Amino acid sequence: MMKILSCLLLLTPVIVNAQQTFNETMVHNSVTRNYTVYVPAAYSGNSAVPLMFSFHGYTMTANAQMTWVGDMRPIADTANFILVYPQGTLFNGNTHWNVGAWTLGSAADDLGFTEAMIDTLASKYNIDLDRVYSCGYSNGGYFSFELACQLSNRIAAIGAVAGTMSSQTYTACNPSHPTPVVTIHGTADATVNYSGGSPSNSKSLASVNTYWSTYNNTIAAPVVSNMPNINPSDGSTVEKSVYSTSNNCVSIEHYKVIGGGHDWPGSWGNMDINASSVIWNFVSKYDMAGLIGCGGISLNEENTLENKISIYPNPTNDFVTVDTNLGEFQEYQIYSITGQLLLKGMIGPAEKTIYLLEVPNGIMILKIGKQTLKLVKTD
Repeated sequence: MMKILSCLLLLTPVIVNAQQTFNETMVHNSVTRNYTVYVPAAYSGNSAVPLMFSFHGYTMTANAQMTWVGDMRPIADTANFILVYPQGTLFNGNTHWNVGAWTLGSAADDLGFTEAMIDTLASKYNIDLDRVYSCGYSNGGYFSFELACQLSNRIAAIGAVAGTMSSQTYTACNPSHPTPVVTIHGTADATVNYSGGSPSNSKSLASVNTYWSTYNNTIAAPVVSNMPNINPSDGSTVEKSVYSTSNNCVSIEHYKVIGGGHDWPGSWGNMDINASSVIWNFVSKYDMAGLIGCGGISLNEENTLENKISIYPNPTNDFVTVDTNLGEFQEYQIYSITGQLLLKGMIGPAEKTIYLLEVPNGIMILKIGKQTLKLVKTD
């Protein structure tokens, strides 16, 4: 495994008007862990930006993922998000991410390492913690599913290229919110079989799509279309399947690369699509509550509705005041983002305060009549 050494490790980045790459290190659970952070020139620190993790494949490095597998730096420059390429640790002599299957027996705390990276990066940069995303290639794709299952409270949406769910991840999966997922996989992949089973304890892409479709309560039958075959010489074509919910607030997308191998389309193999662009264009539409602007209002916008209902403070820690010109009492309900009713009551001209002492911390949905607002309770 390549040792990343740099005097920049001791410095807190000072952002100037140029792209910057920082090789960072931390000690997590007594293990020294490395990761590379790419900060686009557009980042100023004045407004919160999304955070994207990109995890490398088995035996590979963070640098390889950044420079030739899934180079998302040009996209980060345009879309203004902070990009992170973590480095896996050694297991049986190979760099890896702990996902079960062929890595069963690994002691790597990669979930804890990822959460520690989020916290560290949020302390250095102005990160929109409602828009933290993960993607990965091969073993990194497996690990993105592990994050969606076991670190769901920090991850808004994921993408996987040439990777699937291990049986261990699948069985123990426990997401806490509707989770958009995009997968890209070749039918002729000889490393991670499209139909599952190879590597051992790997699920088929059909099983993965069914799991997330069922969990997110999407339509059972996807809308299928053929992508333009813009490069007939690459030996493959792409079929796109979209599973959407009834209100279109969450969706699952699957790009079936017919004849494709263990590739990252757009870098090598299929050239009809660019996997990096497909992933970013998909995940960036979502935050922790689903499609941004669908059934609610962004946390970074003033929560004002057509009938002049607004709420403050938001985020809050113990109560919220409803600013409204309603002439009569109306019922309100507060739901978790998984749809559980947490609290209900009445508000009106005289009583405009909702006390949240019995409501757990997190992102939730406040419904007043036919209107819906996003509400966040913190410590």
